[in-house]
Amino acid sequence: MARCRGRNGEEMVNMMLIGPQAKGTWVLNFLGSAREVLSAEDAASIDRALDGLSAVMQGEVDIDIQHYFPDLEQS
Repeated sequence: MARCRGRNGEEMVNMMLIGPQAKGTWVLNFLGSAREVLSAEDAASIDRALDGLSAVMQGEVDIDIQHYFPDLEQS
């Protein structure tokens, strides 16, 4: 177990799937378990996408899809 801090504050996270990590390591946490180690860039991309989903769920209009999801291809 490790105490982790993320967009929803601090929580204890089960590290069994990825093993012990150095302080400051970015991890993908789902339902209280760390699923994978992330680069800082991947962590920022996921955080930005979650911001976009939050904006949509709050009913914001004129969402800048390219800002929140820059890796999506538009046709």
